[in-house]
Amino acid sequence: MIETILNIFLIIDKNYVTAFKAKAYEQDGSDEEKIKFLKEHAKIDFASAYQFDAPQNKSGEFMSYKKFSKIESQGLQYKLFEEIFEKLKVPEKPLICVTPVVDGEVWAK
Repeated sequence: MIETILNIFLIIDKNYVTAFKAKAYEQDGSDEEKIKFLKEHAKIDFASAYQFDAPQNKSGEFMSYKKFSKIESQGLQYKLFEEIFEKLKVPEKPLICVTPVVDGEVWAK
């Protein structure tokens, strides 16, 4: 089934999540094939992905990666990506591949 899938990049500078980037595709195949496709394209996609603001607290401070990891372990990271989903017009809970970019280095596997 053809569906919108996303490569989402988590920009981490000095252990803080400072931005998100995302690139969408319309792709057919199994979930495993789609994930493989996203992982294979991660390093290339980063340069052309659309950038989004990362959440900040009331003091204008970015979220620590440790806090993001805690949110992710609870399966709630989708809430942080709502702006991405809205802007790229994707359905609720799309198939995504999240790739960290730590101090400028894309950690694609």
